[in-house]
Amino acid sequence: MTKALFILAALILGLLAGIGFGQIEAIKSGADTIGSVWLNALRMTVVPLVVALLITGIAQTALAARAGRLAARGVGTMLAILWGSSILAAVMIPLILGVFPMPDGSADALRAALSITEKPGPVPPLGDFLRAMIPTNPIAAAANDAILPLIIFTAAFAFALTRLPLEKRVPVTGFFEAVAEAMVLMIGWVLALAPIGVFSLAFVVGAKAGAEAFGALAHYVIVLSALGLIVWALSFVMAVVGARQGLGTFFKAAIPAQAVAISTQSSLASLPAMLKGVQALGVPAAKADLILPIAVAIFRATGPAMNVGVALYIAAWFGIELGPAQMALGIAAGAITTLGAVSLPGSISFISSIAPICLALGAPIEPLALLVAVETVPDIFRTLGNVTMDMAVTATVARQDDDAAGQRA
Repeated sequence: MTKALFILAALILGLLAGIGFGQIEAIKSGADTIGSVWLNALRMTVVPLVVALLITGIAQTALAARAGRLAARGVGTMLAILWGSSILAAVMIPLILGVFPMPDGSADALRAALSITEKPGPVPPLGDFLRAMIPTNPIAAAANDAILPLIIFTAAFAFALTRLPLEKRVPVTGFFEAVAEAMVLMIGWVLALAPIGVFSLAFVVGAKAGAEAFGALAHYVIVLSALGLIVWALSFVMAVVGARQGLGTFFKAAIPAQAVAISTQSSLASLPAMLKGVQALGVPAAKADLILPIAVAIFRATGPAMNVGVALYIAAWFGIELGPAQMALGIAAGAITTLGAVSLPGSISFISSIAPICLALGAPIEPLALLVAVETVPDIFRTLGNVTMDMAVTATVARQDDDAAGQRA
């Protein structure tokens, strides 16, 4: 939390300094260089981190599903919600932006401030686009930032690993776990310099975009927070429909866990309160003790929605028109990459989860370096939605298991 506040302060100070001193060309040029170097250091970790996290995430999900019928039912429900969450963003972001559009001139001003003045070229024909999804050379796909073909290959490789005998699978997954940990350390070093990098980038933005930058970033925070609130509200729908809980009863049981979620922005820290809450709903301790830890380990309900939401916001920001096929691939990227990001710190998962979606949609990832600085507020709604949905899923899966047991009897 302290680091996030430092980064947010660097963003605000950088924008103000750019507005006040951006006319001094030498300072602006130096800030641009420092910001670009920091951004490149951030980008260099994306591909290896995504590959390693995706492999280990799929392996963990497969392992959890093998823990018995109840665990498999829980994992299946969680995966379905992740895909639904990703679809939600594709539906809601265009609607929200239609009702609450970006401030006039802010998109052009920020696009110019980030030195990205050209819009992407036309989307290739659907047939060519789909053929390109299967990489003939995965290494070349990684080198060229062709992230969706790389994700498809990596996911296929990871699922193939889960079919191998344990003695052959463990050394490979262990290798990628080590790669992921090393990449997390590297990106942690880069993010330790985030106040400097964000200040430099914000200085350039402030110098070129002026005060419009504040309005644009505030608009982004409101849009993304609204998406998190929608997922939070849908958790109550799941509790009422799936778990057959009364709305007031579920809300009362969830309040302690929600309070911890808001204050800590950590699903793990909220786990004890979640366990008490679902037991108050009548979920047996044995079932809660199995399903909730799995949810905390592999499941973030708001992840796909808000990650795809960020990428779609950037695409709209830069005037990228997306057809149904491209939108579908963005949805798939959002649902799949979430599996590898649950255990990561928020600032790291923000980059590792959203950068692949941006690359898949043809959207630039440079804005992420600024948006991560204002993630503090949306992250509250991320955690709030995650914790509430974890409880709703646990109660729903327990109810489904009871119904199945009754049918077998």
